[in-house]
Amino acid sequence: MPQLRLALAQVDATVGALTANADLVRVRTREAAGAGAHLVAFPEMVLTGYPVEDLALRSSFVEASRAALEQLAADLASDGLGDLPVVVGYLDRGGDPASLTTAQGPADRRGQHGRGGGALPKGLPQNCAAVLCGGEVVARYAKHFLPTYGVFDEFRVFVPGDALALVRVRGVDVALAICEDLWQDGGPVAQCREAGAELLLVLNGSPFERGKDGVRLDLARRRADEAGCPLAYLNAVGGQDELVFDGGSLVVAADGTLLARAPRFTEHLLVLDVDAPARAADRELRGDEVVRVVSEEPAAPRAPLPAPITEPLDDVAALWSALVLGLGDYVRKNGFTRVALGLSGGIDSAVVASLAVDALGPGGLTGVSLPSSYSSGHSRDDADDLAQRLGCDYRVVPIAPVVDAFTEHLAEAVELSSVAGENLQARVRGTLLMALSNSEGHLVLATSNMSELSVGYATLYGDSVGGFAPLKDVPKLLVWELARWRNADAGR
Repeated sequence: MPQLRLALAQVDATVGALTANADLVRVRTREAAGAGAHLVAFPEMVLTGYPVEDLALRSSFVEASRAALEQLAADLASDGLGDLPVVVGYLDRGGDPASLTTAQGPADRRGQHGRGGGALPKGLPQNCAAVLCGGEVVARYAKHFLPTYGVFDEFRVFVPGDALALVRVRGVDVALAICEDLWQDGGPVAQCREAGAELLLVLNGSPFERGKDGVRLDLARRRADEAGCPLAYLNAVGGQDELVFDGGSLVVAADGTLLARAPRFTEHLLVLDVDAPARAADRELRGDEVVRVVSEEPAAPRAPLPAPITEPLDDVAALWSALVLGLGDYVRKNGFTRVALGLSGGIDSAVVASLAVDALGPGGLTGVSLPSSYSSGHSRDDADDLAQRLGCDYRVVPIAPVVDAFTEHLAEAVELSSVAGENLQARVRGTLLMALSNSEGHLVLATSNMSELSVGYATLYGDSVGGFAPLKDVPKLLVWELARWRNADAGR
């Protein structure tokens, strides 16, 4: 039974940062080589970052992605890593002979998820994976199924592929697939068994959802059984705009046994030895199959590495980790180093402030108390206590004089109601926080939660002021659960 030492590089790429992402691939590839890997893989569209959305429609960006891929292959060889096959996700064009196309796709892009029949129009963007070895791009695979539900709209910007790609590494035939290809019946998974694939490698950019970790494992087990071979599920990690990719890469045997699982919400190189089922010696390839032989000689037997299996997180711990990762990456990837928010003494601002400190450290947060005539002594004391416990920069800016000036100026024209007065104070707070942002370069965080936003209990131009709202998808009851979990975790 052939053995393959597989390295799954669960990394955090940045959309559009082609050079930085390529450097990330080079660093992790060297690490994998040091661990004795025979094959190293990176997530879906790691070279461009994911999701690229409308960047895929820019011809210049597609060409930049293709050029970066070629340069990466050459750089890996110059690094002395040319003998190690590297699988990377990137953006390419369909129907171009120069791009080593191994798949043909539909001209009319029929089907619910973008698969159909016919010739692929030239020049349209594709979500692809490439195998790099010996300083060259030796194989290419285009994603078959293009999701058009939830947060995805890939059918609008990509055209699908329609053929299986097999790469022989150390005598093991490795089939490639990309994310949604695993979730839909048929397609490359069904073809793997017919093609005699000995390992199915799936590159993913699968965003975080509550409870999804177990769903992925169950899916991987079913698809491994269908493919008749071990399945390696490699997921991206990191935040991109409103999405969070939670990692949790895993490998299962053909019988569904969990062989290894990486931690979630952090970059990680998962290295393990996979025993592949031997393919039939007399198997004949079908017309639509292409096997690129990278290395035919089987690996020399060696003691297998211990396979790490990270224990799953409970629901609230996973949610806290997702919020921390999403907030931290949004700040860093948009060029900020610090955030600011109003500390009111309430639970929402306390949770957002704690998330910010976990994401950026105490030095990354400026908390501002903005007391008014409506602020109780108790709430002010709570804000003071929180700031001391977090160790963040803390400032007190009383707003009553500013509110009084507005009120007096308006008195001749209108008598403000109680609600109007409270809203006026919220807007004054928002104005002062944005002045701090403009002066010192902070990203202001809005502290409203989903429950308040959904019923309109958030002051426009007041509570809603900010460049990012960490709790916008978190209902109020769950805010309390998060607070209780964070306190208990700090105690532990």
